[in-house]
Amino acid sequence: MTGQGEVMEPELLRLLGARHHDPFAVLGRHPLADGQEVVRVLAPAAVEVSLPQNGAILERVGTSDLFEFRGPAGTLPRRYSVRRRNAQGQVFEAVDPYCFPPLLAERDIAAFGAGNHWHAWWLLGAHLVVADGIDGVRFAVWAPDAERVSVVGDFNGWDGRCHPMRSRGSSGVWELFIPGLGAGVNYKFELRNRWSGELLLKGDPYARLTEMRPATASVTAAASGYQWGDAAWMAAREAGDWLHAPLSVYEVHLGSWRRRADGGFLGYREIAAELVPYVAELGFTHVEFLPVTEHPLDESWGYQPSGYFAPTRRFGDPDDFRFLVDQLHQAGIGVILDWVPGHFPRDAHGLARFDGSALYEYPDPRKGEHAEWGTLVFNYDRNEVRSFLLSSAIYWLKEFHCDGLRVDAVASMLYLDYSRGPGEWVPNVAGGNGNLEAAAFIRHLNQLTHAEVPGSIVIAEESTAWPGVSRPTDHGGLGFSMKWNMGWMHDTLEYLAHDPVHRRFHHELLSFGPIYAFTENFVLPLSHDEVVHGKRSLLGRMPGDDWQRFANLRLLFTYQWTYPGKKLLFMGGELAQHWEWDHRGELPWQLLQEPAHGGVRRLVADLNRLYRAQRPLHCFDFEGRGFQWLRWDDADNSVLAFLRRDADGEVIVLLNFTPVPRTGYRIGVPQPGTYCELFNSDSRFYGGGDVGNPGLLHSEPLPWMDQLQSLVVTLPPLAGIVLRRQPG
Repeated sequence: MTGQGEVMEPELLRLLGARHHDPFAVLGRHPLADGQEVVRVLAPAAVEVSLPQNGAILERVGTSDLFEFRGPAGTLPRRYSVRRRNAQGQVFEAVDPYCFPPLLAERDIAAFGAGNHWHAWWLLGAHLVVADGIDGVRFAVWAPDAERVSVVGDFNGWDGRCHPMRSRGSSGVWELFIPGLGAGVNYKFELRNRWSGELLLKGDPYARLTEMRPATASVTAAASGYQWGDAAWMAAREAGDWLHAPLSVYEVHLGSWRRRADGGFLGYREIAAELVPYVAELGFTHVEFLPVTEHPLDESWGYQPSGYFAPTRRFGDPDDFRFLVDQLHQAGIGVILDWVPGHFPRDAHGLARFDGSALYEYPDPRKGEHAEWGTLVFNYDRNEVRSFLLSSAIYWLKEFHCDGLRVDAVASMLYLDYSRGPGEWVPNVAGGNGNLEAAAFIRHLNQLTHAEVPGSIVIAEESTAWPGVSRPTDHGGLGFSMKWNMGWMHDTLEYLAHDPVHRRFHHELLSFGPIYAFTENFVLPLSHDEVVHGKRSLLGRMPGDDWQRFANLRLLFTYQWTYPGKKLLFMGGELAQHWEWDHRGELPWQLLQEPAHGGVRRLVADLNRLYRAQRPLHCFDFEGRGFQWLRWDDADNSVLAFLRRDADGEVIVLLNFTPVPRTGYRIGVPQPGTYCELFNSDSRFYGGGDVGNPGLLHSEPLPWMDQLQSLVVTLPPLAGIVLRRQPG
């Protein structure tokens, strides 16, 4: 500076070279030492710049794109307009962005920098606001290693010289209010790295709306005016007891559940019209959506997200997604979202090296890269990254009324040597392979979501023996509500893949599970991962002829729904489809015209009704007192028998894993009385042979299997039955 309001030549050169970190020091209105003032406007492509309020024509500074007015102070209002005319004669007029003070509060910036801003989408991103009575959009972004950041978009010809942003000092936050802009404007941030001079064009990490892929611009979004109709659901959720409630989840990939006749995607609202009654008819308590966070590549199924605050535009806008959630809630169906805080893609418009440095990712590739997936790992040790991720989690739960998150690939977050060989990873400070800051982040995530959104659940896809994944953080656990039981899934599918004649040699695959079944709050998953990449469909995994394959599949579902733990089934499993899931088209709905496939669908619906109606099947899913073996050691007959109980009674489950009907099979029962068959997977309504136990069964005072009473039953082939003692 040469005097008040004057600037030195290097300052101008930095501004004109699009390298100035503080454009407000040059642009806008500044007092001069002689009582006058100067107004400077940077206007690339303009041939004339004027100030409509006082009629002044600005003079071009040399041959540059900078224009200047000097005159008496007080001739302009505090918020003045600038008029630009280009060579084509077009005239543009707007209030000057450089006559506004900073809009972001220091306390919010400080909380973000401390890792404690849980609603950071209010702070950063693009927001329609009114400043001094003037409508516009406030833009803000975190980019500490940028020398200069600009907002670019359709409104300025994507020219980074037009709207450089204000730096908020050491926070690394940049902001700019641009008057006159509204909703629906395409934009990005143009950043120049301070060390290398590298120029980057990035989407907004906090964008709440984006273009339809393959376009990658962020889009300004108005605040939602959606009128929710799920108040009763939300109140019941907050007061509910998910630990002891039934939870059966229908896992859905929105892009391939159903398609339009021309093969195109259904929108969120179109999906609602079909999905809601379908799930209600099947009796599932929840749906779980594969990631709906914006993602560039269909083939990733959403697991390489680029927009952590934006529902994908493939199916509509954010209010359309709100409508889908609302309709599910009004039908009594909860909504769980797959959420991916473990890694992100390298796409040039995304988070990777956002400001030219390793900003969101760890700088050391031995810690910051997943070679297996070609993705980058979040730096959980960085406060601002924690604010970003925690805010994303809260955003989906609060803004979209989602009932829970399923956190993808938790093991990849927890282990420094995940999918890495010797020399490819760096031990932690204690010399171990645990990512200590990732574990701390996860604990914070679970504490926060449970406190901020009472009644919500967070479920871990975690495949290792990390202790206490679903135990409270104040007891040393990670604090998840539940954890996928990958051991149960692998053992069960491996067992059922064997020909029944050989199953007696692998009986321990089934009998071992209850030893650890209550060490965590487990979900039993038959997920999308089990029907892709050459694994075959669930039906395709089953051995034998068509009769045996369908019977085995019905038996698998019966075992899943009666075994301790909550339930999850990927879409298409209920159709008994022959082939693997293909995300490029819809499910093979025509199969329901065939009796065997329709029977499996009816079986799944009836299992859900049984599971929800019979409290012993769900009340103590996570507690050992809810389960008791009656017969675990009958390997020769490949039979399992166990009790499921609640505080008031029990049901008896018997499973025959061979195609041999077993008549006269004696089982011990805990109480004398009359028993009836509540469910039989061999029923003709499901495509079975109707072998079973019609009428009533009466216990005898003959001790058996450590019980004082016993029953003689018929076990249908490759089937499961559920019995319950009649009252009175």
